[in-house]
Amino acid sequence: MKNYFYKDLTEQERSALLKRPAIDFEKTFAIVKPVLSAIRTDGLSAALKYAKELDGFEGDELLVSEEEFLEAEKLLDDKIKQALKAAAANIEKFHSKQFPSGYAVETLEGINCSREFRPIDNVGLYIPGGNAVLPSTMLMLGIPAKIAGCKRVIACSPSKNGKINPPLLYAAKLCGINEFYKIGGSQAVGLMAYGADGIGKVNKIFGPGNQYVTAAKMLLTTEFSGCAIDMPAGPSEVLVIADNNSNPAFIASDLLSQAEHGADSQAVLVCLSEQTANRTFAELEKQLNELPRKEFASKALANSFILIVDSIDSAIDFSNSYAPEHLILHVANPDSYKGKIINAGSVFLGEYSPESVGDYASGTNHSLPTYGFAKTYSGVNVEAFMKSLTFQHLSKEGLKNISETVSILADTEGLTAHKNAVTIRLK
Repeated sequence: MKNYFYKDLTEQERSALLKRPAIDFEKTFAIVKPVLSAIRTDGLSAALKYAKELDGFEGDELLVSEEEFLEAEKLLDDKIKQALKAAAANIEKFHSKQFPSGYAVETLEGINCSREFRPIDNVGLYIPGGNAVLPSTMLMLGIPAKIAGCKRVIACSPSKNGKINPPLLYAAKLCGINEFYKIGGSQAVGLMAYGADGIGKVNKIFGPGNQYVTAAKMLLTTEFSGCAIDMPAGPSEVLVIADNNSNPAFIASDLLSQAEHGADSQAVLVCLSEQTANRTFAELEKQLNELPRKEFASKALANSFILIVDSIDSAIDFSNSYAPEHLILHVANPDSYKGKIINAGSVFLGEYSPESVGDYASGTNHSLPTYGFAKTYSGVNVEAFMKSLTFQHLSKEGLKNISETVSILADTEGLTAHKNAVTIRLK
């Protein structure tokens, strides 16, 4: 990790620090487009072909059977089951509060307007299964979908030797999901978006993934597929703000908990002194050597940095510009800074709030905007699995009360039929 003193940087150098490690999406799009096109045209046969070529899938049946769900539960250690149940309970408790309520307003006498929410009928959940299998992501996506009341929820994840990881299947069962397909990558996105041979298409796709999954989701937003996505999600990231009394061992453990996700992850420390930076760097080297995923974490740290600033306010200003997926405040009285935090996916306050608790079991969602998209996107929530409808009901008196306004505006825009729709009713 490189050290930078913020006061010594030019504006151009400061802007450069806000950029994530580059992904060559043009190259990735060129790989993904033919996959999506083939599945849109040839359906299940194309999906199976790419599942075998790219996932190493074996067999001809992508759908997980009921017997496989039962076998997964039998194979699973009771401690893992209990941990997944405990995490699910906390996630459900937190997300249940997010269920949106509608409202009604009489905007003029005789004009009643209201807003109501409905679940999205069909949703698809993508669960990564590359260098790490994530049953926690299944809970983070499946539970809000269940609370929202989505009628059909399907899941996709790549298989290993024709099998889905047992904790992942058990987590799906906890979410009430029994339509689970053994397919990953852009081919899974295509299968969910277009449907194929008895597999109905979905209306919205949720879930993180590698650059091919992300590219496939992004391509869906450029075509009229009728399928939306949750957000464009890139590699995982964390930004830690630390004062001079922070525990360097705690800071290092937080940075590494993100770095071990993959070589393209980014971990950033913004602190108040070179001493804190050096002590943290020493802890990073010490803890890194003990990690089974040292290779991934080392490469991620090579793309990461430490920034030394002169105040916590300056650190928060930089963080708001960076817009991290995860923000951790290793500072005294962290609650006093909440109002200053504008752009972040999820925020962890104080030295006993490690990011990993949010990843697994505190209750908040870990499917979050990355790559600076926290400036415009929220993390996954119950309302993301719903849509709102507006209603208006006018009495004849209400139409009279608003008729002149509508008529003038229709004339202004040259839309005579719009005006007639009002005046014909009042003749």
